[in-house]
Amino acid sequence: MREIVFDTETTGLDPTKGHRIVEIGAVEISNLIPSGRTFHFYLDPERDMPEEAFRVHGLSSAFLTGQKKFREIAQSFLEFVGDAVLVAHNAEFDMRFVNFELGLLGMEAIPFDRVVDTLTLARRRHPGASNTLDALCQRYGVDLTRRDKHGALLDAGLLAEVYAELMGGRQSALILQADAATLAEAGGGELLRSRPQKLAPLLTEAERAAHEAFVAKLGKEPMWLRYLAQPEEAETEIASGIEKRA
Repeated sequence: MREIVFDTETTGLDPTKGHRIVEIGAVEISNLIPSGRTFHFYLDPERDMPEEAFRVHGLSSAFLTGQKKFREIAQSFLEFVGDAVLVAHNAEFDMRFVNFELGLLGMEAIPFDRVVDTLTLARRRHPGASNTLDALCQRYGVDLTRRDKHGALLDAGLLAEVYAELMGGRQSALILQADAATLAEAGGGELLRSRPQKLAPLLTEAERAAHEAFVAKLGKEPMWLRYLAQPEEAETEIASGIEKRA
């Protein structure tokens, strides 16, 4: 499945108040794996750069003056996207700006039903936790050392990695492409028992504390406490169930 993960940087928060896109970056992925194709432009907003926006992305009016205008790259952006699903973090913000710019050119807006919002996905998966892009990168072990300020192409690349994890991880995408018969021959129970070491937990301390508080409300003997008390016995029981269903 082809998808386009993208991000924008802007002069402010509201295009209806004169704010414009100053950078757009997009990464093509196929079955959650980056294809190597990208789209990236800095854009002349034809207006000043507010100090608060400059502090976020570091793009000055002096740097942007003389760059391409959105009207010059709009068609190539739409051609790059094609009929793919668009993926963005807090997608409403980015889509509002993109569609506003398209509207200024008399071009058709991109419908929101073609868009996946990773912020919504993250809130469903990690309710009550911080779900900024930075927080998700830290949670999933995505390298942030190359990033000191926001940048559209850089953030799109980071988001592509985070999106893969939100959708079950890159390994799940590879498994979906594998021969189902080969997986069946391997035996689910044997695969479960053959893991060389336990995976490192992804929970933050705040999430762990919130979970423990939730469990405390469920009574004295929640079923999964059997697993914590006797993990080897519980794993054997789970593996046995998998083998019976295979």
